[in-house]
Amino acid sequence: MPLALLALAIGAFGIGTTEFVVTGLLPEVSAEFGVSVPTAGLTASGYALGVMVGAPVLAIAGARVPRKRMLMLMMALFIAGNAVSAVAPAFGVLLAGRVIASLAHGAFFGIGSVVAATLVAPERRAGAIALMFTGLTVSNVVGVPAGTLLAQQVSWRLTFAAITVVGVVALIGVAVLVPYGVGDAAPGSKASGGLRRELAAFRDAQVLLAMAMTVLGFGGVFAAITYIAPMMTEAAGYAEGSVTWLLVLFGVGLVVGNLVGGRYADRAPMPMLYASLGALAVALAVFTVTAHDRVGAAVTLPLIGAFGFATVPPLQKRILDHASDAPTLASAVNIGVFNLGNAIAAWLGGLVLAAGGGPTLPNLVGAAMAAGALLLALFAARMERTGGSRRAGAGAVVAAHTPAGPVAVTPSRERS
Repeated sequence: MPLALLALAIGAFGIGTTEFVVTGLLPEVSAEFGVSVPTAGLTASGYALGVMVGAPVLAIAGARVPRKRMLMLMMALFIAGNAVSAVAPAFGVLLAGRVIASLAHGAFFGIGSVVAATLVAPERRAGAIALMFTGLTVSNVVGVPAGTLLAQQVSWRLTFAAITVVGVVALIGVAVLVPYGVGDAAPGSKASGGLRRELAAFRDAQVLLAMAMTVLGFGGVFAAITYIAPMMTEAAGYAEGSVTWLLVLFGVGLVVGNLVGGRYADRAPMPMLYASLGALAVALAVFTVTAHDRVGAAVTLPLIGAFGFATVPPLQKRILDHASDAPTLASAVNIGVFNLGNAIAAWLGGLVLAAGGGPTLPNLVGAAMAAGALLLALFAARMERTGGSRRAGAGAVVAAHTPAGPVAVTPSRERS
């Protein structure tokens, strides 16, 4: 494994921890600032919306900045946002800190995906992307439970302070381990064609469909996970301290799903999407019932995590393949719409809770979103079989710089 992938994974660990840890902090945040749990949930949806805005804006602003430098700038912004959250004197300031940190999220993962893909041979691109995202999934096994426990035993402020320290370590890792020039477009190549070429990728219907699948796919997971703390304490009867270990189970599922999705995304991405999205929709629907039982909840949670994250490597690879002439903006925007789905799901779940529909009904919102993503995947595959969409960059060669000089990255053909 190239050491640069380790640096990206460290950054992903920090970002993943700050994104998901808030789901376990809602009771503490709600109590300290005197707001309702659905209002405290805005720290999750606000973060997701910040990712959606920051991803394209920062990707465009840094289009001509070397990708290593952009990764370092994103980590610096991430550090600043979490530091603000740690010392926030009011709920509005906490929300502002969350948004500041979130602005770096999409650009880091979008640029990082391009860098990871250029570090390995073309047939290993999805696997390399999955290795970077391993940091994100491991954060749910280690970072999120540890942060939740720290908040419950000491203070949620120390949780954000610890995340700030992780950000500093990640910044140093990127500075030391990621070579200059890696992932940067070779002068004169198609991939160096500027903003107009980056925007042209969005004319491909398959790029837009993949992004819609991203919105609905993992967004369905977030409908349930955003409110997992009140769901498990009110419906399943778990003690508040048990939420930490339930998040560990969920995180294990994410790790497994990421590894499986990364392995098969290079071989058969569409069958991988069919299986994972269908199983996710079923698992979320079943969770409406099993969330009322301690054992049932403990079994269902890791399955939701596994089926949900198994969709991420194939969808991110699909974006890179269909936007291969100019992948940076499309890759970053896909991370943004990933979090748009999270924000929509968290908002819809909050509406269900606020309406008094019961603590487990947000799971049905998630199931409907996952089912919608499955329908889009089937439609996208049918379009490809009938030649009904233009494939941006199909068969094209993307020139990129590696530490040894420019190399050609040829997108692999997908099987539907």
